[in-house]
Amino acid sequence: MSSIAVLTSRYSSFDKMYCHDLRKQSFTDWPFREECHCTPEKMAKAGFVHCPSENEPDVVCCFFCLIELEGWEPDDDPWSEHAKRSPDCGFLTMKKDFTELTVAQYYGMEKERLKIYLRKVCHKKMAAMRDDIDHTLERLKSQLDSI
Repeated sequence: MSSIAVLTSRYSSFDKMYCHDLRKQSFTDWPFREECHCTPEKMAKAGFVHCPSENEPDVVCCFFCLIELEGWEPDDDPWSEHAKRSPDCGFLTMKKDFTELTVAQYYGMEKERLKIYLRKVCHKKMAAMRDDIDHTLERLKSQLDSI
């Protein structure tokens, strides 16, 4: 599955991830449990959803800013790691619990989340196009050199 397809499938389910319990449920195979700072409970409180791959069992993604982090250590604090790498994340800067947001505040946050998603997809598509252009140029040069 392409990285854009993965991002699209995540985004379509992430609108439900304002709910702490749903984020926490994603950590069923999380490698860090008791006596660690990065427990499923703390990871979910920091806005993360567990999205492991075959090669990377500890990959998490913020449902809001879509930052992905991996390489967790037992002493890592999820909130501070998230804040270090994405200080302007709308989830981190939210002043109240999701259940206390007005409809207008919720839609404002969703608008921001959608902008972040669209920006990320556009950057990935542009990078893929640049790669295609580079490969095409290499093939053309190779063909011209062989004439």
